[in-house]
Amino acid sequence: MTDPSTTKLTKDTFERLQAELEDLTTRGRVEIAAAIEAARALGDLSENGDYHAAKDAQGKMEARIRQLQALLKDAQVVDGPAGGGDGTVAAGCVVTLRYEGDDEDDTQQFFVGSIEERPGDLTVVSPGSPLGQALLGHREGETVEYAAPGGTLRVEVVEVGA
Repeated sequence: MTDPSTTKLTKDTFERLQAELEDLTTRGRVEIAAAIEAARALGDLSENGDYHAAKDAQGKMEARIRQLQALLKDAQVVDGPAGGGDGTVAAGCVVTLRYEGDDEDDTQQFFVGSIEERPGDLTVVSPGSPLGQALLGHREGETVEYAAPGGTLRVEVVEVGA
């Protein structure tokens, strides 16, 4: 069994994130340093909005660099979408769920996997989360239970897609 902290990424996503990291650590850092220097030249730093904006941008960029480094360090590259094409919930698939007590037509779609792999603007469910762990390996038509902060919830797997 794979380590739940390992993020599965397609080759395309892995390469895109590697390129983003390379860009941030080279061009991005140079541009931020130049912006900070230019703002510093304007004088009094305590009331210098340009300086504070550049320092804020630097902090956000450095946080993204650390996030990408951690993600890529532990990433496992997989061939194509990681989801199983056999109707079984797996990392990399889109799953349609209906919560117990909801109307027949009241369903929600989720992407099971990493937010970096997310197609469109679907809500992401981590395979390591309580819902993600409960869903993995189940098929369309099955009902699963998982522990949520408000108590145990039951969901029906309506559809599993790639």
